[in-house]
Amino acid sequence: MDDGQGRSDSGGPGEGVPMGGIPAQGRPGEPAGDVYDWFRRGAKLLAQGHPAAAEQLLARAADAEPHSRSIREALARAQFDAGSYAAALENFRAVALADPADDYAQFGWGVAAARLGDFETSVEHLALAVAMRPETDHYREALRQTRATLAARAGAFGPLLPGVPANGRSQGGESVADAGEQAGGEPEGVNGDA
Repeated sequence: MDDGQGRSDSGGPGEGVPMGGIPAQGRPGEPAGDVYDWFRRGAKLLAQGHPAAAEQLLARAADAEPHSRSIREALARAQFDAGSYAAALENFRAVALADPADDYAQFGWGVAAARLGDFETSVEHLALAVAMRPETDHYREALRQTRATLAARAGAFGPLLPGVPANGRSQGGESVADAGEQAGGEPEGVNGDA
């Protein structure tokens, strides 16, 4: 780490610093600095609204320190903000498995699962986060939204299509699918030749 004294991590004053004062990189394509520098710069980029750039630095830091929960959490946040939901889920999952009492990792796992359409998993982890920190409004709101999505998909709020009864039955008691088959054979869009 640079201490402002003209030294680099590689040893004494001036070592590893080429003419012009720019620190040399360790390997081709590797950013300057050490893992902590990458973490700090990545976190700063994330805070400034540059998640894709943050993801690059934080991924390098996570490769160098795969067991660091703080690096993995920051990487997961950057991946989520950059739209890489599957990668974010895996990193939030790794942090939560390493420390099941980490409410933020449970929350991240839950919202990433929701973005991927796995609402059952989402509810499970969001409920854990809410149980650990019931005062956290955004945890409760995410859980409420995910439960509402599951309920809507199950038909608990009535018909999702105009003209279809909430319980899937026609007024005569037969199912909508049965009524369609009686009226004209196969439901629309179903072809036995496919």
